[in-house]
Amino acid sequence: MSSVEQSVQSTQCQLPQKSVASDLNDLKEVVNGRVVVAMSGGVDSSVTAAILAGEGYDAVGISMRLYSTPQESFTKSCCSPDDLFDARAVADSLSIPFYVANYEEAFRERVINYFVDEYRRGRTPNPCVACNNHLKFDILLGRSLALGARYLATGHFARIDRSGEQPVLRRGTDRSKDQSYFLFGLPREALSRILFPLGELTKEQVRGHARRLGMETAEKPESMEICFVGGGDYKDFVAKLLEQQERTPGQIVTERGEVLGDHDGIHQFTVGQRRGLGIGHHEPLYVRSINATTGAVVVGGKDALHARGLIAERCNWLSFERPSGPMECSVKIRYAGEPVPALITLGEDAQTVFVEFESPQRAVTPGQAAVFYRDDEVLGGGWIEEARS
Repeated sequence: MSSVEQSVQSTQCQLPQKSVASDLNDLKEVVNGRVVVAMSGGVDSSVTAAILAGEGYDAVGISMRLYSTPQESFTKSCCSPDDLFDARAVADSLSIPFYVANYEEAFRERVINYFVDEYRRGRTPNPCVACNNHLKFDILLGRSLALGARYLATGHFARIDRSGEQPVLRRGTDRSKDQSYFLFGLPREALSRILFPLGELTKEQVRGHARRLGMETAEKPESMEICFVGGGDYKDFVAKLLEQQERTPGQIVTERGEVLGDHDGIHQFTVGQRRGLGIGHHEPLYVRSINATTGAVVVGGKDALHARGLIAERCNWLSFERPSGPMECSVKIRYAGEPVPALITLGEDAQTVFVEFESPQRAVTPGQAAVFYRDDEVLGGGWIEEARS
């Protein structure tokens, strides 16, 4: 029995009343134009499925069951059990097949464990990038192709330009919703197998489309929180999963070495943090750096947060053109920020990149992604290892 068949039979969601085994066998037949739509239960993936079904694709909806939680009513999270029911309802309304694949084990190993371990090391993780890299565009993409699909489609606000010899990943038209930052880790060879139907649309256009179709998800709120943390505090979530011996206590100190207080674990801090430091001072203080060896959390004034550059490791390149020497481009160091002008230089291998900003940038945070752009093209990106003064 395949993992998808096992997932369908073990899921808590009710599937349409039809022969599951027969349908899955049918899916394994290669059919021109079949597309698997990753349906999270939100308005974006709902409209993605509707657009593709309307364009004549043989659309199949698959939701990934990624985690279990005793609190099933989070409304600002994604991929919760309630969301799976919403996805199924949309698929039913579109008359397309729908299945639930249970990837809880892979999600725990590749996303949740990574999330906790990064905080344990004094770094700030990006679970959305990890989920894209290891779940959606790795396991789910491979499963989709094995089921005879030509494409995997998602509701990301990004574009894949197929006008040239090779597909190119570009920013979404709606810059306020552009999600290309989260996609730098895609395998370059996978771009020809991925569809982003919302890339040319604005969020309001997506909601308008859902309203015209009478979708239940049309007014569904945005997913604003870390999905597996739900309505809680990530610090509490991490603390519960860390063994006592895995925590690194230490002191909160100024850049001059003045001790301002003690803390019981670096997992509670992130670069740029101001609130919740547990200390009093005559001026606002921000976390400037975290030493995972000594447990020292270094704080300073707002100006101390600025860095002239960074080192990125484990870089992935989507562009065939890699810099042979220093190359001008734009670099984005957080999802909510904008790409800024910079000069990038490769290290001894293409997986290490040195970035020098045109002007100093605030709160360069180890563990976050640095993504490289040329105009609206995503050249690639990597994980911030350290800031450079």
